[in-house]
Amino acid sequence: MCLPHAGGSASFYFPMSKALAPAVEVLAIQYPGRQDRRHEPNIPSLPDLADRIFEAVRRLDDRPLALFGHSMGAVLAYEVALRMQDAGLPSPVRLFTSGRRAPSCEREERIHMESDDQMVAELRKLSGTDSAMLTDPELLEMIMPAIRSDYRAVETYRYEPGRKLDCPVTVITGDADPRVSIGEAAAWEDHTTGPTDLHVLPGGHFYLVDQSARVAELLAERLDRQVADAHAGSGPRGVVG
Repeated sequence: MCLPHAGGSASFYFPMSKALAPAVEVLAIQYPGRQDRRHEPNIPSLPDLADRIFEAVRRLDDRPLALFGHSMGAVLAYEVALRMQDAGLPSPVRLFTSGRRAPSCEREERIHMESDDQMVAELRKLSGTDSAMLTDPELLEMIMPAIRSDYRAVETYRYEPGRKLDCPVTVITGDADPRVSIGEAAAWEDHTTGPTDLHVLPGGHFYLVDQSARVAELLAERLDRQVADAHAGSGPRGVVG
């Protein structure tokens, strides 16, 4: 199950879906307030959004499930995995966190309170939004509410100390990410009792756009043994996000 970044949409993961098919079925979450859900109200609370996603995920307990989240999506994936654990559901076969510091590495950030111009400057810095969209006033008017809502959700989020996952965690980050240091990425190991592995790839916050082939290869490598063992002769491999 794929969880997008702040302001992102499910379509961001189409290249990953194409790269991993048919061995792995890729499903992506579409947050309210964008694309085909643009008429639904945004959810500016990360715990509330995690609750909504969990209600969808809990129906997928008939197959091995991995979670992949980039940036804000990494924190959401972590919170969804905790909810699965708390509900007594099978834990994800693996949690993939991308482009996000560990929840315990808190920073005081208030981008969601800045002006539209300042927020656009931040988006340009991270290079995660189509530059054409950032220069089109009509498009900006459409997308800014969702972006601001997402930034508010992730910037006001505070994790609950002492809670840990029991699943393996693979951490992926860019070596030139202005928002995540290598140490902050490595700190994800403190949030699970399972094994963790850290991979640093060339690039900034959206390293995975240019490194899409390597990311897909890494996901397939990490899932191959676990999902194959879980299915042990019972059909195709499961769902990754």
